[in-house]
Amino acid sequence: MGTMVFRFFEGDAPETVANFKRLVREGFYDGLPFYRVVSGHVIQAGDGGENDKPLVKGEFGAYPHVTGAVGLARDEDPDSGSTEIYICHAPRPHLDGRYAVFGLVVEGFDVLEAIGQVEVIEDWVGDEKNIAFHKPTEEVVIVRAFLEKRVLGPVETPSSSEETP
Repeated sequence: MGTMVFRFFEGDAPETVANFKRLVREGFYDGLPFYRVVSGHVIQAGDGGENDKPLVKGEFGAYPHVTGAVGLARDEDPDSGSTEIYICHAPRPHLDGRYAVFGLVVEGFDVLEAIGQVEVIEDWVGDEKNIAFHKPTEEVVIVRAFLEKRVLGPVETPSSSEETP
């Protein structure tokens, strides 16, 4: 589908950024699918199962969940994030202060939009089958994740209700 480029917020989430960069250098995300796609909410990738990767302390900075915000998924424990990332497909202000935003899509919004519009099936999960899990009918795979240094201008912190770009 194309390439997305992220800017990292090392000032807001230094441990989360360092963890993500380490996983990228290890090739962890290469070949993994976006296994959850909820149009108007998030696209999610990483390891949805058990793994031996270290947990990251929750870092809930000032950057809001705007379209293109990149965050670290976790369970109920705020210090349980590890490998699962999500990218906001729309502003999600109800997530502000509850999940670590550690980056922002700065190129490839067309790719984010295309992934956000793929056909999905609802798979109801959880002990009481009360959680809708939107799985793409055709796999959308991260072919290769890599790190590249770029010089980018300053970033302003928008309110979570604003669209990005």
